[in-house]
Amino acid sequence: MHLEGSCHCGSVTFSLDSAHPYPYQRCYCSICRKTQGGGGYAINLGGDAKTLKVHGKQHITIYHAKMRDASGKHVHASSAERHFCNLCGSALWLFSPEWPDLIHPFASAIDSDLPVPPEHTHLLIDSKASWVEVQAGKHDKTFEQYPEESIADWHERLGLVS
Repeated sequence: MHLEGSCHCGSVTFSLDSAHPYPYQRCYCSICRKTQGGGGYAINLGGDAKTLKVHGKQHITIYHAKMRDASGKHVHASSAERHFCNLCGSALWLFSPEWPDLIHPFASAIDSDLPVPPEHTHLLIDSKASWVEVQAGKHDKTFEQYPEESIADWHERLGLVS
């Protein structure tokens, strides 16, 4: 599926192709919550990095999240790059050098009509804010940490690869 996306102010637009366009993962980690806001979670899609086209690159800022160890005392910068519009603050996509063939656009930045997922995966529940209520449906799956099933595996399991 071809995806078109943009920031809120329109200074950055982008497009890419995705074989995994269903917005099914809801991440409740503090990074997503604090950089995305909203309902306490962010939704990443899977996209083909070599198809990414961007207009307004001069308005993009990259943020490397601060990662803390279990003690909370030691901090290091994540290798993952969260791309934002430096004018309006919209989160656009995540790129991780560990998976150079992938771009993970945030569903909130996609302007194309996305397909409705038949179930959701709620992940990093142990990081959610106390005020957030996980509203899992009958067929949804919840995980305190990361699930073993990848975005590609989820789409394949449900026969939703485009």
